Amino acid sequence: MNLKKLRKARNLSQEELAELGEFHRTYVSQLERCVTNISIDGLERLANALSVDIRELLKPVD
Repeated sequence: MNLKKLRKARNLSQEELAELGEFHRTYVSQLERCVTNISIDGLERLANALSVDIRELLKPVD
């Protein structure tokens, strides 16, 4: 998942992204480290918070 790359490109902290997506900050951290899974609904909320298409989150990490 390209979450960390997309978050940093938008100059957002984990806490700011968590607030925008209505997640807990530790959940965002776990997602970035690939230690937890996310639902389709969660992916949609992340994509909206980052203003990207959901497919951007699913692209292989560079």
